[in-house]
Amino acid sequence: MTLLLGCIADDFTGATDLAALLARSGLPVSLRIGIPQDRRDPNETAAFEVIALKCRTSPVDIAVKQARQALAWLKDAGASRLFWKYCSTFDSAAEGNIGPVAEMLIAETSATQTIYCPAFPENGRSVFMGHLFVGEQLLSESPMKDHPLTPMRDSNLVRLLTPQVNGAVGLANRNIVSKGAESLRAKLAQLCNGGIRHVIVDAVSDDDLRTIAAASFDMPLVTGGSAIAGQLPQFYMEQGLVSLSEHRQALPKITGGSIVLSGSCSAMTRKQVANYAGKVTSLRLDPIALAEEGPGTALEWLRQQSPEAPKLIYATAEPNEVRQAQERLGQDKAGKVVEDALSEIARTAFDCGTRRFAVAGGETSGAITQALGAAHLTIGPEIAPGVPWTFTTLGGETVALALKSGNFGKETFFTDAFDRLETA
Repeated sequence: MTLLLGCIADDFTGATDLAALLARSGLPVSLRIGIPQDRRDPNETAAFEVIALKCRTSPVDIAVKQARQALAWLKDAGASRLFWKYCSTFDSAAEGNIGPVAEMLIAETSATQTIYCPAFPENGRSVFMGHLFVGEQLLSESPMKDHPLTPMRDSNLVRLLTPQVNGAVGLANRNIVSKGAESLRAKLAQLCNGGIRHVIVDAVSDDDLRTIAAASFDMPLVTGGSAIAGQLPQFYMEQGLVSLSEHRQALPKITGGSIVLSGSCSAMTRKQVANYAGKVTSLRLDPIALAEEGPGTALEWLRQQSPEAPKLIYATAEPNEVRQAQERLGQDKAGKVVEDALSEIARTAFDCGTRRFAVAGGETSGAITQALGAAHLTIGPEIAPGVPWTFTTLGGETVALALKSGNFGKETFFTDAFDRLETA
């Protein structure tokens, strides 16, 4: 099938989020974990190829290098349009990976301009007059201000992006967007003629996203959250670039135990963990104890549980507890000991017969997916907006993975996830 859009995502939960929204179109979506090692025949690609990197908090040079490698694979596979996907809260490394990767992609694709639209109204993310809101709160006043890895203390996207790129950053505000696609195209052209290559675009509703997609679907490079990408397929179909297949892929039925592994400390994940901990056997991990003793105690606890019983193992904690661990261990080590422990726990859970994994946290999802050796995921049903079940084969066994970004989903997400898998 013709590859309509090649996508690069800066973490694994973001990649599944993106794949889920593209899959709503009914067109085939392929999600690949890390840089693919094979060279693809363009006739064997899906309509949408998504490459999941783990570079959101990487040093800028590493993030750019990985994105360039992903771009090379996508070009070989026949991609002529690209999408650079980052979080709907616009967070990355302290120096900012969003702008440098976008600049590299602009140069490699000979694009004259690109847009930045992290808005995801369905999940409460909106951009108004260049400011990012989480629900009714400015980003800088939301729980993201206390994120343990990427605290967001500014809501002005123009101000956030400007130090990350060369040249000025422009804004196409809601007044422009509300007038329709032609108005937005004219504004983008005006900014481009003035030498503005990087443009923040406001969006507060799905109608805004459709307008933005109509104005930008033929750009060589579009950047943003998954919601704007989810609007692009309809324009490809309207242009006659692709049609819906009559054949839908049957989803596998998964047997085997279930486990929730949570490394996220977001406000919503804390509520979700508290909700689920009261329903299943659970174990909390202490980063300081992990640093001193390793995960042996948790692994032994896991082996003693019934393979079929639902389980929860988590390092999710309140912001003050996270700060204490970071002060004791250092920010990087505090995060790494948790990722390493949860990765080893995931491998042990698989060895014990677990075949259904729900994972909370972008960094955690990346570490666990890599530890399990998953390289290619099939997209299944959505549990919550932007969070699908995915399927892969490990050691000849079919495994279901739900990779959840920290703040996505309702309080009952984990229960909802396994219920959704049963009814898929």
